[in-house]
Amino acid sequence: MNTSKAQGLPRQRWVTVHPLLVRITHWVNAVALVCMVMSGWEIYNASPLLPFVFPPWMTLGGWLAGGIAWHFAAMWLLVVNGLVYVAYGIVGRHFRRSFFPLSARSVWTDFRGALSFRLYHTPGVYNAVQKLLYIAVLLVGLLAVLSGLAMWKPVQLWWLTAALGSYPSVRWIHFLAMTGIVGFVVIHLVLVAVVPRTLPTMITGRAHVPAAVEAHPDA
Repeated sequence: MNTSKAQGLPRQRWVTVHPLLVRITHWVNAVALVCMVMSGWEIYNASPLLPFVFPPWMTLGGWLAGGIAWHFAAMWLLVVNGLVYVAYGIVGRHFRRSFFPLSARSVWTDFRGALSFRLYHTPGVYNAVQKLLYIAVLLVGLLAVLSGLAMWKPVQLWWLTAALGSYPSVRWIHFLAMTGIVGFVVIHLVLVAVVPRTLPTMITGRAHVPAAVEAHPDA
C-alpha cells in the first residue's frame, strides 16, 4: 500500500527538475563569479571609488596586475558559460517555462508569503519573487559585462563608453552592477540555508515532489 496515500498525503515521486545543462552552467557560473568578484575587489583596491578597501582575504591576485589577470581569465569563462546558458534559455525555451508568466500581483503575493514564512516551495518551480530576481540578475549581469568592456577598451569601444556616460561613470556602473550581483548571491545563499533541500537538487537534478509536478521536458 502507498504510505502517503494511506495517510491522506499527496502522492510523491522522484522526477528530474533541473536539466544537466542548467546544472553545469550554474556551477561553472558560481566558480567564475567568485573569481570575478574577488579579483575585481583587488582591482578596486588599487583605485578605490569609496573611502574603504577590501581586506586581502577577500581579494584574488595579490596585486593589481595579478587581479587583472584573474579578472580577465574568469571573464572569458563567465561570458562563454553565459552565452551557452542564454542560448539554451532561448532556443530550449527554458526562460519561457521557468521565468514566465510574471506579473506585479504575483510578485507582491509571493513576497508577502515569503515574509510570513507561508510561501510553499516546490523544487524546480520558481515562485514569482524568484522569477523576478533571476530576470533582474541576468540584466544586471549584462550591464556588468558591457561596462567591463567599456573599461577595458575605452578608446576602441568609445561608442559604448559614451552610451554609458563617461569613463568615470562606467567605473561606477560596473561597481554597482557587481554589487547587485553580490547582493543576489547573498540572497540566494540565504534561501538555500532556509530551504537546504534545494542544494542536492541542483547537484543531482532530481527531487521528491508531488506526483502532479511533471519532470522537466529536457531531462
